Amino acid sequence: ALPYSEISNFVSELRATQCSESTKLAFEFLILTATRTSEVQLATWTEIDLVNKTWTIPAERMKAGRKFRVPLTTRCIEILEQARELSGDDGYVFPGLKKGKPLSNNTFLKALQRMNKDTTAHGFRSTFRDWAAERTNFPREVCEMALAHTVSDKTEAAYLRGDLFDKRRELMDTWTTYATASKAKVVTIRESSA
Repeated sequence: ALPYSEISNFVSELRATQCSESTKLAFEFLILTATRTSEVQLATWTEIDLVNKTWTIPAERMKAGRKFRVPLTTRCIEILEQARELSGDDGYVFPGLKKGKPLSNNTFLKALQRMNKDTTAHGFRSTFRDWAAERTNFPREVCEMALAHTVSDKTEAAYLRGDLFDKRRELMDTWTTYATASKAKVVTIRESSA
């Protein structure tokens, strides 16, 4: 995983790489949604609700086997609008090189290699989780639910039936702001001798 303190620099570097636009958009979307590689690669336009700013991943594509709603931030919507211009009538949000095919399984790995980064695409979920634990006051269950992790305690799971969607939206907005912040260049101004 990339240390969370390096995420905004990484996103800036990613945007400037020589990778395809589809790859860059998909990778940033993966980071900002804290989702799994296959969930992003296989995302289709039928899963996206731009009006309600929600991405609903069907149960068959989720590790836990349950449908999962992902809140979409303003930047995620911008990414989707750019992706729509690229994908046209293709069913995939982030199409691969061949029409009607998704991005390759190795797309993000190749982008990381091109950027000389010793991390994995899946590692960005850990980057997100470390940031949430160390830099925010969001409750643990909100952070875990943002990663689509199931509650392992059967008693707790029996009582926690909602998906904390509004709280997760706030968490993901905060993450997006942190992950996409541009670093200000500090210039030292000398005191005048007068």
